[in-house]
Amino acid sequence: MAVVSCPVSMLRGVPVIRAPGEIDVASAEPLRAVLAETAARGHATIVVDLSATRFCDSAGLHVLIRAHRMAVAEGGEVRLVMGSPGMLRIFAITGVDRVMPRFADRAAAVTPLPAVAIDPVWLSWPRIVPAA
Repeated sequence: MAVVSCPVSMLRGVPVIRAPGEIDVASAEPLRAVLAETAARGHATIVVDLSATRFCDSAGLHVLIRAHRMAVAEGGEVRLVMGSPGMLRIFAITGVDRVMPRFADRAAAVTPLPAVAIDPVWLSWPRIVPAA
């Protein structure tokens, strides 16, 4: 089994996590751990760079949604960098693209945004639980 790496860099004071090429049940846990560790270091807003990610299953979506909920509770958010048509489609079909802000590049993702209201329905969105 290959080791999954999710390196973290800082851009304008915002942590940017580079997601693996495929986020599935095997690689979701390392991504979750890096997101949790980054948040524990006091960063409410985190950028996840999915620009090199070609696939994301329900385990990956669950990790991202959970991290976003936790960030919103702390006054921040998880911002996504993505451009792959396949990834955009996955996020559009599931509705996740309406929950987390997405950007075409890292520079745009770290630029402060004006405050917007978060729909409380999405904060209580049903958990994605892998089939037994």
